[in-house]
Amino acid sequence: MEHRPLGHSGLVVSELCLGTMIFGESSERSTDEPTAVRMVHQYLEAGGNFVDTADVYAGGRSEEITGRALKGRRSQVVLATKVRFPTGQDPNDVGLSRRHIMAACEASLRRLGTDYIDLLYAHMWDPVTPIEESLRAFEDLVTAGKVRYIGVSNFKAWQVMKALGVCDAHAWVRFIAAQYQYSLVVRDIEREFTSLFETEGLGLVPWGPLGGGFLSGKYKRGERPTAGRIATTPDRDEESWARRATERNWAILDAVDEVAKARGKSYSQVALAWLLARPTVVAPIVGARTPEQLADNLGAIGWKLTSEELTLLDDASAIEEGYPYRMIRVYGAR
Repeated sequence: MEHRPLGHSGLVVSELCLGTMIFGESSERSTDEPTAVRMVHQYLEAGGNFVDTADVYAGGRSEEITGRALKGRRSQVVLATKVRFPTGQDPNDVGLSRRHIMAACEASLRRLGTDYIDLLYAHMWDPVTPIEESLRAFEDLVTAGKVRYIGVSNFKAWQVMKALGVCDAHAWVRFIAAQYQYSLVVRDIEREFTSLFETEGLGLVPWGPLGGGFLSGKYKRGERPTAGRIATTPDRDEESWARRATERNWAILDAVDEVAKARGKSYSQVALAWLLARPTVVAPIVGARTPEQLADNLGAIGWKLTSEELTLLDDASAIEEGYPYRMIRVYGAR
């Protein structure tokens, strides 16, 4: 597995990141602890070194399982977790206040069984807390050695830029990583974020690289699934069947099918290979549920799509350019 610098930093991570969101979930699509431990070791043995979790995944159980899986191998891994969403019933158990960031970090350290977190993400913008308060708390955690680097997830573009401006004004630690939904079926961030990440030195770590499983190829036109994440996700949510089963997305799947058959690869491998070819992408997060799914995802490395295949996939999945981006492209060149 290749390794790449994460943003404008000296931190080097593998080209696929192991996601642990469903470790310990109380649902039919969860991964139990023995299987999760086996998958973590499977990933490490394949050359991976980048593991992603969050304090709210499975009510904290994901962090606990991940920590136990890494026992004795902690130094081999760049371990990422997140803070922002509710972790209790108290009104202060949520958000990016100094109080919650500090308390959540300590709780994550306990659950993970470690004395430092390599990468701590702000999981989403907090409309209540001043961003200066949040960023000073992150700065203090880094100064204390409890966190090594910080990242951002699910902020608007102007919010990311405002946060970076605050960091620069105070000479505080900057975001080096950005975790956003990005795949062949969700390319929205290309309008604003990818150029922002490139110019400001943030490495893009895409979540949902398979569109919640849609790009795995297991779904068919006109056949709404009755089980799995897409089937059980409410229509308003990002990875719901209502958002996936569109004519545009079926056309994308047709293009993936064409490439997969020609190259002897799975749909998932083609979708991940497309992401790995994007210039701002450092490491897509693979959230496999079983060792077999993880093995298939790992098959995305060690080969590359041709320029013709990339063009086919790009054209099938292209998003509407819109204003002002279209006008800037036509009239803004110098």
